[in-house]
Amino acid sequence: QVHLVESGGGLVQAGGSLRLSCAASGRANSMLILAWFRQSPGKEREFVAAIVGGGTYYADSAKGRFTISRDNAKNTLYLQMNSLKPEDTAIYSCAAGSISVSSSPGAYPDWGQGTQVTVSS
Repeated sequence: QVHLVESGGGLVQAGGSLRLSCAASGRANSMLILAWFRQSPGKEREFVAAIVGGGTYYADSAKGRFTISRDNAKNTLYLQMNSLKPEDTAIYSCAAGSISVSSSPGAYPDWGQGTQVTVSS
């Protein structure tokens, strides 16, 4: 099992930036597939981005604005979010898996508790 703890959420004005972090421990290793998801009230959990090896994958809503990265030495995952919009407001959670990159939450057995991101207009 991989233990994940997110940080870095907060309140920001539209057009601003935030960087989320996700510290991994337990069975964390550089081969894990790590991903960010988000969920707004009344909506289903939505894929944001994933990273494995040298490859990164983004939802259309994140392309060009968000950047996912990882520091394997620190077992930490990051999500740099720029040009934030009010519709980006959500709880952002990191997730870990080992089978294949997927936009489906069910592909990731381990989850953090989430961090709130609120973008004001």
